[in-house]
Amino acid sequence: MNILAIDTSASPVSAAIVKDGFLAGEFFLNTKTTHSQTLMPVISALLDTTSFSLNDIDVFAVNAGPGSFTGVRIGVSSVKGLAYPLGKPCAAVSTLSSMAYNMPYQKGIVCAVMDARCAQVYNALFRLDNGKAERLTEDRALSIQELQQELKEQYQGEAIYLVGDGADICYNIFEGNIPRIILAPMNLRYQRAYGTAMAAMELILKNQLCTADELMPLYLRLPQAERELKARLNQNK
Repeated sequence: MNILAIDTSASPVSAAIVKDGFLAGEFFLNTKTTHSQTLMPVISALLDTTSFSLNDIDVFAVNAGPGSFTGVRIGVSSVKGLAYPLGKPCAAVSTLSSMAYNMPYQKGIVCAVMDARCAQVYNALFRLDNGKAERLTEDRALSIQELQQELKEQYQGEAIYLVGDGADICYNIFEGNIPRIILAPMNLRYQRAYGTAMAAMELILKNQLCTADELMPLYLRLPQAERELKARLNQNK
């Protein structure tokens, strides 16, 4: 089973090829360059250097959200464009779920957090044990203070590993308030395509793949423009 996985859900861009659970190759860039400029060259270079072709790929996987609205759309649209002509299945992976695979052999709680602005984060919690990540919550958008209260009340005393582009923000607030809060090292902190491929393997086993036509972004809240329009309409009522 050959999986081509990509992530464009935040500032970094990455692509990976996983063959039967073996990481054949991965490119990761965090240069804050526009994903529309970097993603396809990264995929092309990855295929060239690993000697894979698109025809060799069995499943196309993407972090379909939550995340940057523009970044998620670029990733999803690119995978749809790659998979559709070949008639290959797709895996719509939760970005937060993919991050749980950054630290699979630690023991404790992975708190995946992405900066959602306005003192909010996109978040999900996972329990790590024996190389497996058990999901504890659904993907959600909540305030940083709400997350802090939940961690203090329900996971007191457990090691809690912060991953994601919101990890620094949360760590600065949680440190001193939550005893065993741990900021993941930089090389393990951000979502990356390897985790996307590993999460896609779960979807494959559960028979939860989709077609390129069915692949859609997974948003937890409306884009800012739509939220502002809705607010103006409510004010005019």
